[in-house]
Amino acid sequence: MIAKELLNPRSIVICGASSDIHKPGGKSLKNLLESPFKGQVYAVNPKETEVQGVKCYAKVDDLPQVDCAILCIAAKFCAQTVDVLAKEKGCKGFIIVSAGFSEENAEGAAIEKHIVDTINSVGGSLIGPNCTGFLNVNYAGCFDTPIPPLDPKGVDFITGSGATAVFIKEYGMSNGLKFNSVWAVGNSAQLGIEDVLEHLDETFDPEKSSRVIMLYMEKIGDPQRLLKHSRSLINKGCHIAAIKSGGSAAGSRAASSHTGALATNDAAVDALFRKAGIVRCQNRQELTTVCAVFMHPEIKGKRCAVITHAGGPAVMLTDVLSNGGMEVPSLKEHPASPALLEKLFAGSSVGNPIDFLATGTAEQLGYIIDTVENEYTDIDFSVVIFGSPGLFSNKEVYDLLDEKMKTCKKPIFPVLPSIINVKDEINDFIAKGRINFPEECVLGNAICKVYHTPKPQPENVELPKIDVARIRKTVERCKDGYMEIADYNELLDAAGISRKKSVEVNKKEDALAFAKEVGCSKDVPLVMKVVGPLHKSDVGGVTLGVKDLDTVAKEFDRLIVIPETYAVEMYPMLDGIDVYIGAIRDPKFGHQIFFGLGGIFIEVLKDVQSALAPITAAEAKEMLTKLKGYKILQGVRGQEGVNLDLYADQVARVSALVQAAPEIAEMDLNPLLGNPRYVTAVDARIRLEK
Repeated sequence: MIAKELLNPRSIVICGASSDIHKPGGKSLKNLLESPFKGQVYAVNPKETEVQGVKCYAKVDDLPQVDCAILCIAAKFCAQTVDVLAKEKGCKGFIIVSAGFSEENAEGAAIEKHIVDTINSVGGSLIGPNCTGFLNVNYAGCFDTPIPPLDPKGVDFITGSGATAVFIKEYGMSNGLKFNSVWAVGNSAQLGIEDVLEHLDETFDPEKSSRVIMLYMEKIGDPQRLLKHSRSLINKGCHIAAIKSGGSAAGSRAASSHTGALATNDAAVDALFRKAGIVRCQNRQELTTVCAVFMHPEIKGKRCAVITHAGGPAVMLTDVLSNGGMEVPSLKEHPASPALLEKLFAGSSVGNPIDFLATGTAEQLGYIIDTVENEYTDIDFSVVIFGSPGLFSNKEVYDLLDEKMKTCKKPIFPVLPSIINVKDEINDFIAKGRINFPEECVLGNAICKVYHTPKPQPENVELPKIDVARIRKTVERCKDGYMEIADYNELLDAAGISRKKSVEVNKKEDALAFAKEVGCSKDVPLVMKVVGPLHKSDVGGVTLGVKDLDTVAKEFDRLIVIPETYAVEMYPMLDGIDVYIGAIRDPKFGHQIFFGLGGIFIEVLKDVQSALAPITAAEAKEMLTKLKGYKILQGVRGQEGVNLDLYADQVARVSALVQAAPEIAEMDLNPLLGNPRYVTAVDARIRLEK
């Protein structure tokens, strides 16, 4: 629980206070004095007796009891200062903006640990160190600007980077976005992003709490806590948008499996956000725009009316929405369209986009919005684009837009692009509590992301029944490393994962005996494959369509001498589309499941979906529709498709297997051959790491 002395203190001291507002101690005091804070303010500076009109103490020992402290002093003085404040002055709220701690060297890390231990000992709470500070509707405890308009229904913003927070606030504020709190956690020595989310979750009040949360993070310290509290908050009616930076392919691990090559940290973050219901954003502009969309009524469907007096922006927005999976349906033949068209100037169009020309009036815009609201039942929301060439004021139009946004049930998103020509009118619109979206395509992309981000996955899901006792017995008797074929087949069978029936031979006579047993012929062709090399096809280690005993003997002799080969695997040939399922264990994120097109194409196309375990068959089946090659799975040009119910069930069984056997570090089923009758694994690799 975060100390109330940090959230709503009765008294605050600035340690390192200054009259120079270009220094952190001076700016922090100025921000505090100009904030809504009504409590007692103290200052500490050994060289001053008064700072910015506030009485100044020479040292913290001279202070009276105080609830909260903002430290703007050198790191080497912070530990002793915190000791006095915490142990002698009753202080429980701490904001340390100073740098020079764990981010710098071991000595700084030791000081930081001492400070955290001291604050913990009194049940206090710490923001920082190495941060820009904290602010909420009660006070501004930060040294940076701008200080955004604070509103209990504004955005709760939690960030690991103070500088990035400044830029995000500036962009959001310029378009009318309001904030409820800003938590710049810096080094997260005590309170990190997950801790703040937990606080927001545990203190959530459906009447008073903000419904929009914005995150900027460069690391995820505890993915499971992030998932737990994000999912809980979203299920309570909140919306969360986040940037997680630092996840490019350059950061991916070197691995000995296809799954390992796919499993970048970024893929794990995508899977985590999807499971939690978080909208993932890639830049500051997108983040603030998504949060601004959240501040409007929820979009219930994907059909949009584009209302405009300028053709070009409407066409670009229509492209973005259509390409992003939304719809801009034609309204030309709608029964209500002729009556609407009669109220507009000649040359206007109601086809959708609804273009009422550069000479369109506020009255005409009202007719259009009313028709969308009351007559166009196949429209779910609208975007109104209205700028100005600078010939006249747009105030009447924007006033009407504000009124319609109050009364209409269908969401209306205003795009007011003329940020210079009608700057005053836009500012007046924003002053009414509205948000402007100055760029239509940025808005369009944000709408697509918000609409298509799935709801959080349930915390407790029902997975397929598997033989856990058999799985545990097999895992416990095997050593670390890649499992032998007989051992991993035991796991697959216990999990109910369909596999081809094969043998592993290292003698020619055993190969011939198996071929006779299964009736090797043109009707029952065999596959012969090396055991040992990782990429079998690269070394010429796979032979398909073996139809007679002579070929069996000849291919055995060829395959067994390929470097690293210690046996030959044989099985009757299956047919179908190559698909893939893989799993990898991350020490923080847990097991990640991958699935998509398989065979050799996995290395080239990388057309896969990923999810954090556990994953149900229903979730897997829905995710399969997101594959670029989904139509291939459905079957194209007379080719049989894949039984998606069976495929999704196999994905869920892999998820259940890795939960029963967390020692599985990497697992590849590649390929599985899928058709309408079966989805069967023909090659597998499982590596244990106990």
